Amino acid sequence: MRTKKLLMLSLFSICSAGIFAQEDHKKQDIAAIMDMCGCYEVEFKYAETFAPDIAYEKAYNYNAKALELAIPIIEKDDFISIQHLLVVNDTMIIKHWRQDWEYEDGERYEYVADSKWKFVDKDEVDGTWTQRVFHVDDSPRYSGTATWVHVDGKSFWEDDADSPLPRREYSKRKDYNVMVRGNRVEITDFGWIHEQDNDKIIREEGKEDILLAQEKGMNTYIKVDDKECQAAKKWWENNKDLWAKVRKKWDKVFDKDTDIQLKEKIEDKPAYLQLFMLEPGTSQKEINKIIDNLMVETL
Repeated sequence: MRTKKLLMLSLFSICSAGIFAQEDHKKQDIAAIMDMCGCYEVEFKYAETFAPDIAYEKAYNYNAKALELAIPIIEKDDFISIQHLLVVNDTMIIKHWRQDWEYEDGERYEYVADSKWKFVDKDEVDGTWTQRVFHVDDSPRYSGTATWVHVDGKSFWEDDADSPLPRREYSKRKDYNVMVRGNRVEITDFGWIHEQDNDKIIREEGKEDILLAQEKGMNTYIKVDDKECQAAKKWWENNKDLWAKVRKKWDKVFDKDTDIQLKEKIEDKPAYLQLFMLEPGTSQKEINKIIDNLMVETL
């Protein structure tokens, strides 16, 4: 009997240690995600590195700089949403991308091609975080599920994800239609970096993917004084209710857990402009109508 009790106590101790270790790891995860918030000087660098066809002419390197505010708009134990805002010439604000992080939830939309996304639900999600990245109008872009790693003083998260063409190439190129992103997010002492190893893919239904070219990307976020992003904070205070309504409608679309397809243009203009042109006081009903009109089909 004594041996049995000792064995049960030992198993209990092991289980308790495992639970505490997992909770400690999760706290580190949350701290790393929240470390991406703040005011940043950002530099975007991309360079094509390889193409299997020797006749392929590599694109020119891309380099741009910006001032960007990353602001947490939802903070929960298992869910964090971060909105990015670009600051142009100190006063002009542009709503940029958004990233959501959800703990141990494998439900996500994976990009297929040509403005189509399929709903998937990953089974093995213990200890993982799913990152969902959204376009400027809060429509989907790409997502991935992986574990944050904290080792040797480093904190990073990395995963592969299919995505539409980046905006820097979307209006300029038609020679490929899917980007397979190799994403690595790493927290640093100066801010954070988003390192990418990307494949530019030609995808046709029923055929094998064709690799057009590969590129290296390095987006560097250097933290600066928050006062440099005051204009963005003020803009968000004036517009956050509008975009909360937009997210509410998109959430209803996503909650159907079905594949979706979106229009790329409406009246020969980029579809996202339909939402970008709205006034802060726009009603939920009008927003719902616009987003419904963006949908080609709900399968």
